[in-house]
Amino acid sequence: MSHALASGMGGIRTTGDLVARMQLRKKMRLPQAKQYVADKLKVGLDDLADSTVMRALREELDIGVITAVPGARKGIEAKRNIAALLDVEVPCLKRL
Repeated sequence: MSHALASGMGGIRTTGDLVARMQLRKKMRLPQAKQYVADKLKVGLDDLADSTVMRALREELDIGVITAVPGARKGIEAKRNIAALLDVEVPCLKRL
């Protein structure tokens, strides 16, 4: 279910991946997870699903975007930034 909702929000194009991470890691319901992510990103709930706003913000925060941007973080480096931003543990980061 979380995967379907995250995909519906646009995944990494917007904030679907971040909202799904909060649902899975912190056992939040969808509205609570959206509000948590919006608060952490300092944006409104409507902006969470706006691909234009989120593309710029994801680049600024260096938390990964769908297409390659020269010099931008990707993969595990982006996950490290996401973990710090959302105050969550990411298991693969603990293994490094």
